[in-house]
Amino acid sequence: MNHLSRQTRIFSAVLLSTAFLFGTAQAQDVEEGAFVFDQQCSLCHSAGMGEAHKIGPNLYGVFGRDSGMADGYTYSAAMLEAGINWTEENLRTYLEGPAAMVPGTKMGFPGFSDPADEDNVIAYLESL
Repeated sequence: MNHLSRQTRIFSAVLLSTAFLFGTAQAQDVEEGAFVFDQQCSLCHSAGMGEAHKIGPNLYGVFGRDSGMADGYTYSAAMLEAGINWTEENLRTYLEGPAAMVPGTKMGFPGFSDPADEDNVIAYLESL
């Protein structure tokens, strides 16, 4: 019995350590991302399948899409020539300062003030 409870304690400690170590990657909150998107992004972007573009392109299905490739949206020459595939890493870099990554882009967004908002919006966009 004592041996079993020691194994149980070790297993629990490993489980808690794993949750702690990998918790940040799991911390992205899709629902919170949808809320932040609605508050900070939806004035310029739609995100629903088949919704019309706004000032910026519809972002439904943006993951894996190449820059400048949303049908029916008129992109800046800079974005058309950027040659970016929208992976999580590229989207994160772009959202930290669009003009720094793509000089001449029409997107005037200065970046999120809270890194958690960026994480959550990216999780939301990836979920679409």
